Amino acid sequence: MSYEERLQHVSVLGAAGKMGSGILLLTAVEMADISLRPENKGKPFVLNAIDVSDEALAGVMKYLKTQVLKLAEKKVVALRKVYADRADLIDNDEIINQYIFDVISLVRTTTRLESAYDSRMVFEAIKEDPELKISIFAKISANNPHQPWFFTNTSSIPITKLDEGAGLNGRVIGFHFYNPPAVQKLVEIIRAQGTLPEVEAFAQQYAKSLRKVVVPSHDKAGFIGNGHFMRDILHADSEVEKLGKEFSFVEAVYAINRISQDFLVRPMGIFQLIDYVGVDVCSFIMSVMNPYLPDENLHSDLLDRLLAQGIKGGQYSDGSQKDGILKYEKGRPVAIYNIETKEYTSISTFQAKVDEKLGIMPAPPAWKAVVGSKVKDEMLRSYFSQLKEVTSPGAELAKAYAYRSCAIGLHLVSSGVAMNENDVNTVMLTGFFHAYGPINNYLG
Repeated sequence: MSYEERLQHVSVLGAAGKMGSGILLLTAVEMADISLRPENKGKPFVLNAIDVSDEALAGVMKYLKTQVLKLAEKKVVALRKVYADRADLIDNDEIINQYIFDVISLVRTTTRLESAYDSRMVFEAIKEDPELKISIFAKISANNPHQPWFFTNTSSIPITKLDEGAGLNGRVIGFHFYNPPAVQKLVEIIRAQGTLPEVEAFAQQYAKSLRKVVVPSHDKAGFIGNGHFMRDILHADSEVEKLGKEFSFVEAVYAINRISQDFLVRPMGIFQLIDYVGVDVCSFIMSVMNPYLPDENLHSDLLDRLLAQGIKGGQYSDGSQKDGILKYEKGRPVAIYNIETKEYTSISTFQAKVDEKLGIMPAPPAWKAVVGSKVKDEMLRSYFSQLKEVTSPGAELAKAYAYRSCAIGLHLVSSGVAMNENDVNTVMLTGFFHAYGPINNYLG
């Protein structure tokens, strides 16, 4: 079966979720572009958007229309060539509207899993629960005569576990999009022990068609991205605990969040990143990974305490940030949740005090200025050479954080998760938008 034939009938599980909606959008556009080629006109193309809520599915269709409109406006010149044989399509608005119709008309929304029984391909972006995934994969496989291929978006579960658990005989691969899929360039591709060569070849071709940056990861729980991120969280937790001797809880969280953002030149601090992903999601990922790491205890007591008090973070359906460890106004942190008083404390009430305790620090370059600069390397070398010479409490915290981040990256290589150091750096640069990779981090 060819690449194009494989994409004639596809299902996306969890299509109304944050990740699933992005996967649905990318796949719908890829299928529409294929269907509009002269040799494919008249061939049926079907994309099932499967989720548990009709209301959520209605919302995802609005999202699709909005995003396809934006995409069509950007490539209207190319679309004129696609519709060159359509004498009825004259101005740009007519061409754009036709393209939106052609993309959306492929999509069938449904809450019935049975719709996947005719698909040749299944993209999965449901809850990060191995038993749930195995159950659904097995059910589809048992009832689908086409021997479908499964592309799972799991960010933590070993693919071999899913393959063997569902009895897929190699018809599965990890295809881990980063959030949001329509914007993020990175995809981690993870083969199970028995993944069929043709499945991997298709994954590579699909990623290339989407213009993604592909990083392979060995089939180890958490892979590269979460393998680094989860351990980064644990380092931040331990630093907050150590600071508890001289700082209150909210002061310690503020200090480490600022250190990990401003003084490591990252797009957001570690606790803001936890909120972005979701406190509950991070905790669950750790629980999934931990059984596969006999020499580590990948568990956060701090996340447990926050969850016990109802602090989850995450995002609303429109992409805006929910309150979590930090409280947000117009997307900016303004307060920190105090697990002792069970209420938020305004950052403005202690910010100056904590900054003073952190001591003299070299002025870090702004993350935005660094990532968009042609002289990024020079900027970072200059800053980190200054940081290396400073011995204030804040500088020591920043250096310790950077060294630990590097050690985590090296561990991912030595433990057989990443194939090389460059892959670790690429994941953190591309998937997490860091200004530099954790390995060889300008500190020496």
